[in-house]
Amino acid sequence: MPFNLSSLGLAIKLLFSGYLTVIAIGYAVAMIQILFTHGMADGKFGLSIEDIVYSYYGNRSGSVLESQLNGSMKPMAPDDERFKIIQWVRDGGNERAYEREIKPIFEQRCISCHNAEAGGLPDFTKFENIKARTASDEGATFSSLTRVSHIHLFGISFIFMFVGLIFSLSTGVPVKLKGAAIIMPYAFLLLDITSWWLTKLNPNFALLVVLGGAGLAMAFVFMWVVSMYEMWILPKKLPFPDRRNALTRS
Repeated sequence: MPFNLSSLGLAIKLLFSGYLTVIAIGYAVAMIQILFTHGMADGKFGLSIEDIVYSYYGNRSGSVLESQLNGSMKPMAPDDERFKIIQWVRDGGNERAYEREIKPIFEQRCISCHNAEAGGLPDFTKFENIKARTASDEGATFSSLTRVSHIHLFGISFIFMFVGLIFSLSTGVPVKLKGAAIIMPYAFLLLDITSWWLTKLNPNFALLVVLGGAGLAMAFVFMWVVSMYEMWILPKKLPFPDRRNALTRS
């Protein structure tokens, strides 16, 4: 009995296609999320090397709070209020000045998201949490890198296990190319995670973050397109049922 993508029954094709479609949408949303977080680190829309450096190594000429106000948080307050907070930070972040001039701005602009129930966001209802972010911006902390690294290693490798499993049933791809495409996501995932840590230590490694992410995207797109093509388009072009067995001949 042949068992490859072009010869699968309708139910299995729908199952595989539904999974691939949802994963593709999730991947696209993840890219958008990156643009609105890391992609705004330098205050300009669009992902750049500077964004990656600021996100992982930091902008050590200024404070964490100032970097955020000039980056991803820039649209959250008018310029006069942002400049007022930045000047307060540069003047030393005095608590008395905070209570008199800065606290009302935080209550109006920030507390709705930055509160005790915000999960991963800092709680700006407490002055000490704000004060801690008036220190030099050294980028992502080692604890946050550890947390995000293990989430990505488990989650993304689990996703690509199923994407690769579906793709492995293709028959129109040379064996060596198929093997390279299947192993590529894991290699680039390790490069991506490792480059975060290296960039945290030295900003010159920021380009590796781009290469790791690009390699993951290329592998995903290639396996997704081939899989969907062989399930839904290739069978219509074959003059007879495809009896190539992907498990034994590739």
